[in-house]
Amino acid sequence: MNFLENDDAKYMRAKERVALIKKFYTSVLSYIVVISFLAYLNYEGDKWGYAWFLWPALGWGIGLLFQGAKAFGWNPFFGKQWEERKMKEFMEDDRSSDRWKQQ
Repeated sequence: MNFLENDDAKYMRAKERVALIKKFYTSVLSYIVVISFLAYLNYEGDKWGYAWFLWPALGWGIGLLFQGAKAFGWNPFFGKQWEERKMKEFMEDDRSSDRWKQQ
């Protein structure tokens, strides 16, 4: 039964990851369309006198960067190794606190 539960858990994690990646690509497409439209409005309004469309492009671009990092599992600060170390640390803390309670 453990084998089936493990496969179900893997399937659910894979499904969630695919959903995150799909959402990221949809956001990239929206970014391209909207920023292109804003650039067009900016050009038609003052012929690049002041490129104001770059401000929303920058802000939204930073958001996309974080969304892509999450979707593709890139996290240099809190990666899988960090998670595993912390989990082991907390498990050790629980074991040591349980020893004192049992005596």
